Amino acid sequence: MRSEDSYDDIINLPHHISLKRPQMPMHDRAAQFSPFAALTGYDEAIKEEGRLTSGRIELGEYETELLDRSLRDILEHIDERPYISVIYFEPDERKSGGAYMEKSGRLKRIDEYERKLYFTDGTGVDMDSVIEINQDLIRI
Repeated sequence: MRSEDSYDDIINLPHHISLKRPQMPMHDRAAQFSPFAALTGYDEAIKEEGRLTSGRIELGEYETELLDRSLRDILEHIDERPYISVIYFEPDERKSGGAYMEKSGRLKRIDEYERKLYFTDGTGVDMDSVIEINQDLIRI
């Protein structure tokens, strides 16, 4: 006797539907067979490792002098709340390196003790992380 013949008596019977219990929704039935995540957090760890960061650019003497000159010009017009744009390095909290960010807005004050630029929206940028300043002292 072949194994296929052993089910001939039940193979064409209609599917049983219980009269006592409601049928499980398809979404819940599918969830029973979803893969088990044995390594919790593994996917996040892979994504974090693959996330790219940039190294910090070290400025030369010439670039540092240009930044200092720009800061002095801005400081002379600080009462006018000049509109500036700075590009600065933001260190990454989780791994070495970071990313270069741009902040634009009206400058409220320069704190030379903390070495920070404070914008009118309350944002503070560390002056030592700035690599470029674009200023528009005429803009009102």
